[in-house]
Amino acid sequence: HQKATKKELMQYYRDMLLIRRFEERAGQLYGTGEIAGFCHLYIGQEAVVVGMQSVLSDKDSVITAYRDHGHMLACGMDPNGVMAELTGRSGGYSKGKGGSMHMFSAEKNFYGGHGIVGAQIPLGAGLAFAHKYREDGGLCATYFGDGSANQGQVYEAFNMASLWKLPVIFILENNGYAMGTSVNRHAAGGDLSKRGEAFGITGHKVDGMDILAVKAAGKMAADHVRSGKGPILLEMNTYRYRGHSMSDPATYRTKDEVDGMKTQRDPIEAIKALLESEHGIKAEDLKTIDKETREICKEAADFSLKSPLPDAAELYTDILIETEAETRSRSTAPSASSSTKAPAAPSPASQDSNDINW
Repeated sequence: HQKATKKELMQYYRDMLLIRRFEERAGQLYGTGEIAGFCHLYIGQEAVVVGMQSVLSDKDSVITAYRDHGHMLACGMDPNGVMAELTGRSGGYSKGKGGSMHMFSAEKNFYGGHGIVGAQIPLGAGLAFAHKYREDGGLCATYFGDGSANQGQVYEAFNMASLWKLPVIFILENNGYAMGTSVNRHAAGGDLSKRGEAFGITGHKVDGMDILAVKAAGKMAADHVRSGKGPILLEMNTYRYRGHSMSDPATYRTKDEVDGMKTQRDPIEAIKALLESEHGIKAEDLKTIDKETREICKEAADFSLKSPLPDAAELYTDILIETEAETRSRSTAPSASSSTKAPAAPSPASQDSNDINW
């Protein structure tokens, strides 16, 4: 284990608790119909992304799959904007057009949120290529699940990442189930950390329920990648407490199995115990942090419900990247008839920080 100071442990506790309470609130909003469509909660897996984020820098990029709310919050995205996007409101990070699986923040170097299983993995290799091409010293943390580990594009990405020694950490979040299918029923070979060996990619198994183990592995992996040695694979053995999505009753596993993980392996309870036993933090102080965190999530929910629904004109925005001159030219050009004229694109000044200007 890599040692952590009292200050660091307190921050890990806050960060993991924010994800936990946010996801619980999102689950409530889904139950009342305020969140529609798909919604995949990250409850139980918080130590993975918080531990990894603790060793990354502002110049690094992050990309993940559809169980993405925790990654957004760990990257520093505003809970208000994330919750507003979940409810499809204009105050959301993707202006209400992305929803749970398709929001991002270029400002925070978070590139989604992807609903297609495994689609983000070659994109993660591409982001790593951009870091190497620009020589900016950054790396890409590319997250994916045990289910997507069986997708063919994973190995295409492994091949090119290794061939070009791209600065990418492949983070395989093995929560034991691909939707409702246990890993021993869907993945041949057993040890997923060895999936990159044919391409010369070193793999390591990590206790993803222990944030200090995640931090230590993350630091080792980041050092490996930044030194120019190419990609590395970390298999994070973790567990999701809820179903695959909100529509999944998770009848494929027993209540005893889930309760056992909650009582014996919970990452947040482990940090609480460490803070109390080794650093003298009082239980009342931790309860105060929990109360403050719940209030943050309540405010995010309130903000999301007060934010207006997107206007129909939003259908025509964020489709093409335009220079300021192109935007001005298109908005002032005469049209053949008013019936065929599309709504004018917003000026760059009106666009939020998520718009990419290469």
